[in-house]
Amino acid sequence: MSDIIRRDPRAEWIARNRLHPLHAAMQPAQHSWMGPNGVIRKNPHGIGFIGPNGIKRIDRSGAQQGGATKRSAAVEVQLPLHQVAAPAFYISVVPDMVGGRLSSHDRDLLGLAHQLAGKDGAVLAVVFGEHKENAFATAGVDRLLVLDGEEFNGYAPEQRVQGLRAVDNQFSPRHWLLPDSRSGGGELGRRFAAALGERPATRVWQVKDQECIGRAGAGLQDLARPLARLILAAAECAEPVSETRHEALPVELSTTVARSLSRIEDLGAVAVDPAAIPMAEAEFIFSGGNGVKDWGLFHRTAEALGATEGASRVAVDDGFMARDRQVGASGTWVTARVYVAVGISGAIQHLQGIGACDKVVAINLDPGCDMIKRADLSVIGESAEILQALIEAVEAYRNDAKRDAA
Repeated sequence: MSDIIRRDPRAEWIARNRLHPLHAAMQPAQHSWMGPNGVIRKNPHGIGFIGPNGIKRIDRSGAQQGGATKRSAAVEVQLPLHQVAAPAFYISVVPDMVGGRLSSHDRDLLGLAHQLAGKDGAVLAVVFGEHKENAFATAGVDRLLVLDGEEFNGYAPEQRVQGLRAVDNQFSPRHWLLPDSRSGGGELGRRFAAALGERPATRVWQVKDQECIGRAGAGLQDLARPLARLILAAAECAEPVSETRHEALPVELSTTVARSLSRIEDLGAVAVDPAAIPMAEAEFIFSGGNGVKDWGLFHRTAEALGATEGASRVAVDDGFMARDRQVGASGTWVTARVYVAVGISGAIQHLQGIGACDKVVAINLDPGCDMIKRADLSVIGESAEILQALIEAVEAYRNDAKRDAA
């Protein structure tokens, strides 16, 4: 057999043509890239990826079994258990817990805390109120303290500061880490710093050699200062924990939290029209495509769910939705926590636009389309029947809730 390497002109043409359906399959797998803050990110699902602890990551593509397009069942890997029986010190983290779950920013913060804790310290996560998170162990939490009570509900920064001061008195953490975000961590961290009399390190994107490096000068400069006790960290401040699982042992305060005379009255959440929310900021998007035949039913379902409406390029070109509702690389890149795709087959431009969404739900007749492969939850069937059943389920749930409240 000849050793001459033959070129495939058709494959090269597909690799250059972004509009071709097989364009994504012809691209080389990207195992690492540089994030916006200069941190090298790694793809834990890349083929042949070996973590720092020597654990081979799961291959969800099926390529290692001989077929790049064949989806194989993932084999679960039991991560090694990291235990700290008697912590020498604590690193306290106060995650935002938007929607009751850890965000990607929170996980980056726990990764930074794990670096500061080392082998002798323990990461203590302080959570206010009820939560829905069940993955504290794999996120890097050694000890979990839940401050539950009606005084912490809603917008209560003064009472939460009192709770953090009680935690500080009992556990005396070596460092406090809070996300420097608009979801509450930035304000709470600055209030807490004023209560402790500490000078916080803000907008920190890297901790190195006992120094905090934060953004300054409208984000155009870096400011280095000695490692502070209270750190307000930006997104991608560190790699999230992925190679170990932790105990996440529950702990409690030995004393009750003092009640503060609040000077702030929480009037509750302000009702916002989902249609008025920009696509790039929406957390729940209900998107329709060519498979939607009854657009009136689609709009009623989105209204019943309280979701922001989106659409594929085909639906926009056909005049069913406005141009500013188009999702995809040729429209708007979205970062919703939940994205529901109704009758969308999954063109490469659309899949690129929803790449940062947390959970994707697909409703489609074709079980082999690309959107079904991308989705975390798939419903195969006629969209009209499914949407009608969804409206009835939502109405029944709300009626039951009203009866329970009465």
